[in-house]
Amino acid sequence: MPLSPDDVELFEHSRARLEAIAYRLLGSASDAEDAVQDAFLRWQAADRERVETPEAWLTKVLTNLCLNQLTSARARRETYVGTWLPEPILAGDRMLGPVDTVEQRESVSIAVLTLMERLSAKERVVYVLREAFGYSHGEIAEILGVTESSCQQTYRRAKQHVAGDRARAEVDEAAARRIVAEFLAAATSGEINRLVELLSDDVTSTGDGGGKIPARTTPVVGALAVARFLRGLFKPTDVKRNVAGGSPAFYAEVVNGGPAVVVVIGGQVFGVMSLEVTAEGVTAVQSQVNPDKLVRATRQWAASDHGEPLLHAW
Repeated sequence: MPLSPDDVELFEHSRARLEAIAYRLLGSASDAEDAVQDAFLRWQAADRERVETPEAWLTKVLTNLCLNQLTSARARRETYVGTWLPEPILAGDRMLGPVDTVEQRESVSIAVLTLMERLSAKERVVYVLREAFGYSHGEIAEILGVTESSCQQTYRRAKQHVAGDRARAEVDEAAARRIVAEFLAAATSGEINRLVELLSDDVTSTGDGGGKIPARTTPVVGALAVARFLRGLFKPTDVKRNVAGGSPAFYAEVVNGGPAVVVVIGGQVFGVMSLEVTAEGVTAVQSQVNPDKLVRATRQWAASDHGEPLLHAW
């Protein structure tokens, strides 16, 4: 059935919400875009006159598409080179979706998106729809074709898996930028102790190069070990310049609702280093340098003004 202008407008009105759901479910902006496009094709092919509530219909179709992707993604990640980390999203991107409540902001953080990899596909769906989008257990049960009590049990299990031992600090944009500025100053000062003071005792550092950019395949653990590792990353060398292909500029930005160092070379985002912060200090440093996962960030970067970098290097 050909799409009418009203049919197209109805879908486009839902696109941002669908993208935000798909991103939280998949941890990948590119995969989320593909899932939403597949949902559009299903909408195009549907007998739309029989669809009583288009928003609910589209959510159900998208969720099932994401469930299929999550199943295949697990198989792909078994052969992924090194550590898999979520694709970072810059502040202001509509794919972040609603961030009005603490729960909504938490659900899109790099830390929680990483923790959600522990969940089964159905646990992830229930957690995201309930925690970030406020769907009732009855609505989620209908989407998944399960009982409401089963949905409630699944939600409790998911919450237990995702809940961390320590509460992440709530930081506004100004605070996030101050944290990054202090972190960069310490990392480039050459004084290891200055950096150690910013880190928790059991801090971890992980990186995702996807086999395309050099990155450690195992985490670095402990304040002193991480400080030494970071000092090596921020120490200029000819080898790094050759790998990077130019002179990087370091910016303090907000990524997935948290403080992050964004490394830009020639107008392209080369890396995003997200900092997880608690009352104990920086507890995790997660660096995304896989170029396939920085395409959307580069596109968003080019479309906005970021002022002067905190640091030029090499």
